Formats: sequence, structure tokens, C-alpha cells
Amino acid sequence: MKENLIKQDTKFQTNCSLSRLKALKQFLSRKNWEKMATEQKVHVFEEVSKHNSNKDCWLIINGKVYDVTPFMEEHPGGDEVLLSATGKDATNDFEDVGHSDSARELMEKYYVGEIDVSTVPQKRAYVPPQQPQYNHDKTSEFVIKILQLVVPLLILGLAFVVRQYVMKE
Repeated sequence: MKENLIKQDTKFQTNCSLSRLKALKQFLSRKNWEKMATEQKVHVFEEVSKHNSNKDCWLIINGKVYDVTPFMEEHPGGDEVLLSATGKDATNDFEDVGHSDSARELMEKYYVGEIDVSTVPQKRAYVPPQQPQYNHDKTSEFVIKILQLVVPLLILGLAFVVRQYVMKE
């Protein structure tokens, strides 16, 4: 009888433990799901790149998206530095400066989600600087070269004529 009570008590504790574990597992999974839904939002590059003004500035650093709009005026490098890092993966810009540990901790405050890495372009499209149109006939260049030759010859000839005139008198 004593053995039956011990077996029943052990069985009861096991059932209670299992039910507690199941409840705890459900709670944690629900809590993690809610946490992921609020903190782990995945943004596409096109959406993030639209946030590129003083009043709405988002950056991509190390695969994470940060809304640094409230930090624009406080940034030691000025708001121009932050704005120049929008519309691209700013990880290299951020790392090249050598930010402190406190700056890295401060970033957590501005975290808004992850970036969908497959939507980030590998390289920015190169936009060549504006250049004057090509002159096919090159008439102006030709005229300038002729004048560079003729004008000194005219001055030399005039100087020779003046010298001859002065010597005769």
C-alpha cells in the first residue's frame, strides 16, 4: 500500500511537472512570438531608403534598421553625416569612424527591425558626373590653336616694323 501511494504521488508530481512545463512552454513561445513580432520586423531596402530626410532618417547597420531621427541634432558629426549614410548599407561608414561602446549601446534605443538582406543592392549604381557635350567638329578648339600661333607672329611682325621705322628716323 505504501508503495502504491509512493507510485501515485510520483505519478501526480510527474503529471503536474509536465502540465507546468507545457504551460510554461506555451507562455514562453507566445511571449517570444510577441517579442519577435514587435522587435524583429523585417524591412525591405526600398522601404528603408525612403526614410532619408531630416524629419525621417533610417539607417542600415550590420543588418539592422535604426530610426535615428530623434538623434539627428545630437549626433557629434552633425546631421549631414547621418543623411549621407541613408539609402545604402551604412555598416562600413559606421565602422570606419570607430564608434565607442557607449555609442553602440545607444543604438539599441533606435532599433526598429531587421533588413531583408536579399533586397539590399550589392553596390550602388554608379552615376557619372555631368560632363559638357562632345564637340564633333572642334571648330572652337581649332580657332584657338590658330590664334595661339598667329597672334604672337603678328606681335613679332609689328615689333619688327616699329623698330625699322624708328631706326630710319
